Amino acid sequence: MANEGVSATTVINASAEAIFALLADPEKHAEIDGTGWVREARDSEPLTGADQIFRMSMYHPNHPDGTYEMANLVQVFEPPNAISWKPGMEDRDGNLTFGGWTWRYDLTPSGPLRTTVRLSYDWSAVPDSVREHIAFPPFSPDHLHNSLLHLAEMVTS
Repeated sequence: MANEGVSATTVINASAEAIFALLADPEKHAEIDGTGWVREARDSEPLTGADQIFRMSMYHPNHPDGTYEMANLVQVFEPPNAISWKPGMEDRDGNLTFGGWTWRYDLTPSGPLRTTVRLSYDWSAVPDSVREHIAFPPFSPDHLHNSLLHLAEMVTS
């Protein structure tokens, strides 16, 4: 089976706590992402635990509607070490369905005010019915590295 995940790692000159605080704030996700796909948080409250849902306005030129909304389910919430979520869609009745991909950040202190951050994207649970319409990963190979650079710039400025 082909590799069904990608990751990037960098060292950021900031504490894991400061970095985690940015990652737990959906209002910062568009700036961290940097592609223009993630537009704005629909829920302005910071993330506080696993099983929390946060919604994001999105845009992608290949999406049938262009603009759309994702409902993300927090899977891992372990401050300041790890946070992950799986993106999904919410229907008119409030039912959530998930596409099978996840985003995860792992933070490891690597010295005073230095943190090794690993960003992972995993699509191993994506069903064939979704793969027929979306190629994985749906972004260029440098996307994860660029997101980590944006995160580093935000936390150190």
